[in-house]
Amino acid sequence: MPSPSRSNLYIGLICIIFAITLIFVWIPLDTDSGIVEKVRGRFNIGDALAPTVAACFVLVGSILLLVSERNDAFQPVLGNSHFSFIASLMVVTIVSLLVMRFAGPFFAEIANLFRAEPIEYRLLRATPGWKHVGFVLGGVMMVSGIIAIVERGFSRRGLLTAVLAVVVMILVFDVPFEDLLLPPNGDV
Repeated sequence: MPSPSRSNLYIGLICIIFAITLIFVWIPLDTDSGIVEKVRGRFNIGDALAPTVAACFVLVGSILLLVSERNDAFQPVLGNSHFSFIASLMVVTIVSLLVMRFAGPFFAEIANLFRAEPIEYRLLRATPGWKHVGFVLGGVMMVSGIIAIVERGFSRRGLLTAVLAVVVMILVFDVPFEDLLLPPNGDV
């Protein structure tokens, strides 16, 4: 009889350590403001809000995984197919983040080929249309790519789901807040 696998417990513990590191080390060192800021009596979203919320979701999911799997002696054994799946997800995520980061400046340079007076993307990063270029292209690529990996094939439904997800994120995070820059515009 093979020895029981504890892979879900290990994954849960790794994710808990990662989330705690994000919340208490990486996010405070990487952001200029806190979760919320009070400026002239008005509360504004801080730079740390979105990543802290995301890290909290990872932490809660990890704790739920530990609690639900703690007594299960026969958890799945991690094999090569699992590692290739994770590697595929990482490649799609990294490529999508690169597209998200460089699409806006790239299209600004393309626009400069047809303009007498050059434009600089850094000055346009809060302008409607320009501020959405990288977020839309990279976001649609990331979501549809992950769906394609999970479903083992690209589909029109996956692409439409990705477009809808990105539009909803823009409506939730960009439209209501005039001083919030969508990723990656804060870094450009």
